[in-house]
Amino acid sequence: MKTPLRSIALVALSVATLVLPPRAAHSGAMLHVAQHWTIGGDGGWDYLTADSASGHLFVSHGAAVEVLDMASGKRIGRVEPTPGVHGIAIAPELGRGYVSCGRDSSIVVFDVKTFAVVQRVVLPARNPDAIVYEPVSRRVLTFNGGSSNACVVDAASGRLLDTLSLAGRPEFAVADGRGRVFANIEDRGELVEIDPVKPAVVRRWSLAPGVEPSGLAMDRAHRRLFSGCGNQKLVVSDADGARVITTLPIGEGVDACGYDARRHVAIASNGDGTLTVVREESPEYFNLAETDTTQRGARTMALDPSTSRVFVVTAQFGPPPAPTADRPRPRASILPGTFEVIVLEP
Repeated sequence: MKTPLRSIALVALSVATLVLPPRAAHSGAMLHVAQHWTIGGDGGWDYLTADSASGHLFVSHGAAVEVLDMASGKRIGRVEPTPGVHGIAIAPELGRGYVSCGRDSSIVVFDVKTFAVVQRVVLPARNPDAIVYEPVSRRVLTFNGGSSNACVVDAASGRLLDTLSLAGRPEFAVADGRGRVFANIEDRGELVEIDPVKPAVVRRWSLAPGVEPSGLAMDRAHRRLFSGCGNQKLVVSDADGARVITTLPIGEGVDACGYDARRHVAIASNGDGTLTVVREESPEYFNLAETDTTQRGARTMALDPSTSRVFVVTAQFGPPPAPTADRPRPRASILPGTFEVIVLEP
């Protein structure tokens, strides 16, 4: 995942997109902002992960992971230190969580009940970003944007097993529940399918007309993948056929996607302060259902599959600092104490 508030080019929606008109009968899919949970503090953010089994929301923030009660929003713990924190993966059957730390190229392993750090795994890679637990092989994979590869780690022991070249810069990744992992390759506009046991890339395909894919979600029952792309497109792929099915328009600055199996909708969170909701009418037909308002900068999200609630994070922004030779176009500053979780409910 890239640094906050990246600039995304505007590209018109392809005329080849197959989109069905919204149906009034699907008004129940609408989401609305129900709560704001102020976390405060300083620093940026990246991924967040909802763990339905424990009822905990894990939020990357600064150099730590905030742990919130998903029912109340109350902070119940922290995982720290996690320098350059990006993603959080949970292995419920092992009682362990895994945090990708980009600053020191490591995985922090923690106890999901006490949130205490139990191990640090140093990786032979640069900037581990997305992180996924694959339950069939019980392996953890990090996707390393700085070295265009993935590291494969035994989840139980924390032992580094292998490093796999991806021939491009990876972004989000998902496990399919059958032993395979899929990842977006941002700079090549591709999706790759990975066998984490060999390990090997077993297939790859183009996401054209989508470019710069970041967010990725999956309908595991129907084997559909949803890639949020930088040219304001959600690209829907067939995981088994390795083909693009259709594209739909989304907001600007997408960085995360989710799939709600209870309501059969895919969701893209966009940095322009919108949330795009796409309904799966069938495995071949998808409907642009609605665009909901969140808040500027709310480009990462987590979805609780047991309640269909969506969580996004953002903060208030001030003017950017003065340009320098190293940073000729500095981003807007984050106002201290304004970091929050926005909760959306059906």
